[in-house]
Formats: sequence, C-alpha cells, structure tokens
Amino acid sequence: MRIFHVSEESEILVFHPRLPERTDLDATKGLVWAINEKCLPNYLMPRNCPRVCYHIGIETTEQDIKTYFTSATTSHVIVIESKWFETMKNTTLYLYEFDIHGFTLQDQVAGYYTSETAQLPIAKFEVENLFEELFKRHVEVRVVDSLWDIYDDIQKTTLNWSMCRMGFAQPRK
Repeated sequence: MRIFHVSEESEILVFHPRLPERTDLDATKGLVWAINEKCLPNYLMPRNCPRVCYHIGIETTEQDIKTYFTSATTSHVIVIESKWFETMKNTTLYLYEFDIHGFTLQDQVAGYYTSETAQLPIAKFEVENLFEELFKRHVEVRVVDSLWDIYDDIQKTTLNWSMCRMGFAQPRK
C-alpha cells in the first residue's frame, strides 16, 4: 500500500503534526495526513478547488454504476466547476510519499491515514499536468457550471463519495 500527501509546496522536508480543523476529531492532537493511492485522485487538484468526487465501492449497485459512469473503463469521477479549469491547467503539484509504518487508518472510504508524529517523505514526485495524471489513473473529469446538483444527488447513492472545499464553490442558485 502506498500513501501520499499532496501539496503545491515543492520543498517540504518534514511533515509536522498540525491540529485538525475538523470538529469530529480531537482538537488537541496534531496529525500528519496522508491519502491512499486509490483515493489520491481526489487530491490531484489545486488546493482550494471545490470538487465532488466519487468512485465505485463494495456496496455500489449496478444501477448507480449505470447512472453515474459513462465508461466501463472508469471507476472514479471528479466533477469541478468550469471557473477552475484554467487554474487546474496551470497548477503543479508535488506528491510526497510516506512509509505506511507510523500511520493508522483514519477513514476507509476516504482513504485517509494519519500519524501523530513528524514524518519524513520517502519520495517526492512532481505533477505538472493534472488532467494527464488523472486520465492516466482512469479518472473521468467532468466540468460543470455548478456543483450543487451533483453534490445533492451523489449523497443519495451507494457510491463512495467525497466533497472537498465546497466553501469555494459557486453559490447555490
């Protein structure tokens, strides 16, 4: 299993635990966050780009696959707003890979792993073309005017889903 931290910063030498902003976590315990390779596409975006991501899980029904996927060769979809298209084309990301030892699974569906201790990356990869990287990973990318319809719909499915940075999305109409 491979785990990564994705950043727009190119020269991180040590990842120090940071206090979580999420209210469902202990606010007194600093964490280093990492993502597994299966869910990595959800983070191959500019940091503040709002997005709705979903992929096929073990509970996913055939009906949801037929409804939400356009190709039999993809099992992962990322939906972004059109206003982020140019930013995405012009963003370079850095994937910092960690040794899985020292990390514990935080969320199976989201692919999150955390560590309470400082972590040194074992490798760093530069990704200059985010779209190419996503396509190489067989991810379908959809560009829409507003995320809110898919945001509402996907939560009613059997798919594994994640909504990121929705505070930066276009306002609901």
